[in-house]
Amino acid sequence: MRLPNPLYGLYERHLAAALPASAVPRHIGVILDGNRRWARNLGATTSHGHRRGADKITELLTWSQEVGVDVVTLWMLSTDNLARPAEELDELLRIIENVVTELADTGQWRLQVVGALDLLPAATAQVLREAQERTAQVDGLHVNVAIGYGGRHEIAQAVRSVLREHVGRGTSIEELAQTFDVEHIAEHLYTAGQPDPDLVIRTSGEQRLGGFLLWQSVHSEFYFCEAYWPDFRRVDFLRALRSYAARERRLGR
Repeated sequence: MRLPNPLYGLYERHLAAALPASAVPRHIGVILDGNRRWARNLGATTSHGHRRGADKITELLTWSQEVGVDVVTLWMLSTDNLARPAEELDELLRIIENVVTELADTGQWRLQVVGALDLLPAATAQVLREAQERTAQVDGLHVNVAIGYGGRHEIAQAVRSVLREHVGRGTSIEELAQTFDVEHIAEHLYTAGQPDPDLVIRTSGEQRLGGFLLWQSVHSEFYFCEAYWPDFRRVDFLRALRSYAARERRLGR
C-alpha cells in the first residue's frame, strides 16, 4: 500500500502506537538485499547502490533502539559475495569499512563482527576488529555485523571449535560422540550467548534465507518485504513488527 507522502507520518504513528511493547522482538536479523537492483533501476552504478544501502543502516538501528530491540544482526556480506568481480568487491569492502567505522564512531552501539575474518583482506579484517574493540564497553543496542558470513561455514567452524576444544582436553572421539549435543554447537557459534533471532527480515522481495543464521533461525518468524534495501522505510519496519506481533509463536511445540 503506497500512501501519499503527507499521510506517512500519521500512518507511522498509528503503527507505532498499536505495537504492543510485550510483542517487540528481542533480536532482529536483517538481510540487506537489493542494492544492486535498486541502482540498476536508476541507471546508476553498483557502488552507488551499495553506498545508499550503507546510509540506511543508521536509520534501521535508530528505529530498532526506539522500539526496544536488544540485538540486531545485519547481513552485509556473504561468503558467496566474496566471489564477485574484484572491482565490485573491492569497492564494496571499502564501503563496509567506512560504514562500520562510522557506526563505531557514534558510540551508541556495541558492534560485534560475525563472520570469517580470515576470508577477508587483512586491512578490512583489521578495521572490523578495531571497530569491535572500540565499542566493547558500550551499553546500548548490540549490533552484529555479519561480514564474510555464511550459515554453513559458521556451523562447520563451530564443529571444528568443539573438536579442537575436546582434543585439547584429551577427550577421545568415542567419548565425544557419546556426549555430543546441540548445545556444543550453539556454544561455539559466532552469536554464542545471545538470544536467537525472533524475527528475520529480508528486503527486495526474495523469499529465502540464503544461508543466514541457519542454526539460530530454527524458530524465527520471517518477513519478506518487496522494497529494495535502499528504499526500506520506517513504515516498512513497523509493518514487519506488526506482522510479527500478530503471529502465534509456538517455538516448535
